[in-house]
Formats: sequence, structure tokens, C-alpha cells
Amino acid sequence: MPHTPPRPSFGIMTPPSQVGYGELLRVWQEADTVPEIEHAWLFDHLMPIFGDPEGSAYDGWTLLSALAARTRRMRLGVMVTSNRFRPPAMLAKIATTVDIVSGGRLDLGIGVGSRPGHPMARREYEAHGLPFHDTAHAVESLAEACTVIRRLWTEERPFDFHGVHHRLTGAFGNPKPVQRPHPPILIGGRSAATLRVVAEHADLWNIPGGDIDDVVRRSALLDRYCAEVGRDPATLTRSIHLPVSYEAPGETRKAVGEAVGAGFSHIVLGLSAPHPDGVARWIADEIVTPSLRDVPAARRPGGPAAT
Repeated sequence: MPHTPPRPSFGIMTPPSQVGYGELLRVWQEADTVPEIEHAWLFDHLMPIFGDPEGSAYDGWTLLSALAARTRRMRLGVMVTSNRFRPPAMLAKIATTVDIVSGGRLDLGIGVGSRPGHPMARREYEAHGLPFHDTAHAVESLAEACTVIRRLWTEERPFDFHGVHHRLTGAFGNPKPVQRPHPPILIGGRSAATLRVVAEHADLWNIPGGDIDDVVRRSALLDRYCAEVGRDPATLTRSIHLPVSYEAPGETRKAVGEAVGAGFSHIVLGLSAPHPDGVARWIADEIVTPSLRDVPAARRPGGPAAT
């Protein structure tokens, strides 16, 4: 039988910058009570990449653990973790802790890291004493990191790892994550080199929206890379980040429709601060529910199982 694309799921992304913790907690706890919102995300920047360059920016993983402890239902993650910031074994330990705190709701979002072409992102490295390697180094490091993290999550005995960029002796992860065999791995990115890593290592792939034609081309390229490694492309969930317009929700609904029509079933709606009161319910009523009306019944939440 032909494959039916998975039903769309909708989530929110709240950048943890230029906003207070109390406001983020309010939005996440409200979203946790809205069934139409199934997942929630933060980003991973050490300094602001928009607005006041000397404004606030929280550590994404520390904040994610706090929000995981104050929510109960939504899946959650960082979209996406910069692989340039933390050694993979340390990230595996941090992510395991969040998966346990959340009761098994973590998706590990990871990528090459930090929008290196963005001038306000590039400054993070010198400001924190972090090395900044070229793209080829960063992509190779990401592939090794995914291997290390998965092994730490799943292997029952200590192991050594001798990669080009990461070397570990007697590596072992204990405790293990709640989710078995391990939390899903989402890799974000659009470059051809990153898409090759996605094909080999990811359960979900995320790309920023904006130019739907480019998004479709990147998705087709990913299909080709999956074929090259012997993977069924249908086993890889396509995720897209779309900014929300509070003033013109129809524009966001149009973008959602284009993305779903292009095979993207994991929709992440980016919310800007300040967040209006009741924003989660508004998202459900103004964007999610109307968007789902255009989705075939078999792909709606609660519809017949995909075949």
C-alpha cells in the first residue's frame, strides 16, 4: 500500500532571550494545558542574536530542565543545540538528566551550531573562550557527536572512542534516559554536508521556513542521501520552523499549509516576545485548528493510523 504521511503535530518555540523566566514559564505552562500544542522548544545561544546586544540570554539546557519540571505533557527540546558549545559526552549527560526530569519527554535537538554567518552569533565564541572551527570540521564533529551520544545512551559497558575530533576513554552513561532505546534525535540544518549527517543519524530533520521552494529542494536532496545510505526516507520526520505573526495569522496559516503539503509533519511555530496573555490558546484557535481542517482525515490528530 502507498505510504500515508504522518499526521501533523504542532509545537511552539520561545527564544530564551530578551524575555524573563516568569513570562516563559507562563507560556509553557499554558501551552501544556492546550492539547493542540504537542511540543515546545528553546534555542541555544549564549548571547542575544536579536534586539539589544547586551540584553538577556538564558542557557537553553538549564532553562529546559526547569521548564521540564514545571510541565507534564508536552514533548520538549532545544532547537537546536550547538554542537560547538559542549563536548558530546557532557551533552549526553545533560540530555539524560532532562529526559529523566521530564519523565521521558525529551527530543534531542542538535546541529553544527550557532549560525556562524550571523555576526551577533559569531561573537559568542570569543566572548566565552570557545574555539570556532571551520564548517568541514564542525560537520565531521557533529557526526561523531551523534555516534558518541547514542552509544552513551544505549551501551551497558564502558567503551573507548577514537574519532578524528572526539576521543573518550572508559566512556559510560549512567543513568540511562527514560526513553528506550534512546530519546529521538532531531538534527537541524540545510547545508548539503549537514543533510548527509541527518540521513545517517537523525530521527527528525528541522529546517527554518521562509523559502518553501528551497525547503522542498533540500528535502529532495535529503531523500537522495537517505537512498545512498540505504534508508527509507519515510522513516525520517520532516520538521519546519515557521515564525508566527500575531497581527496576520493568515500568513502563518498559509505557510503551514505549504509546509504540510510539502511533506513536513512536525510544525514548530516561533513566538516572539512579549507573549500576549493566552497566546497558547490563541495559537491553537487561530493557526493549528484552521490548518488541520485542510489536512486529510487520516492525517489529523486522532485520525486513522497511517499505513
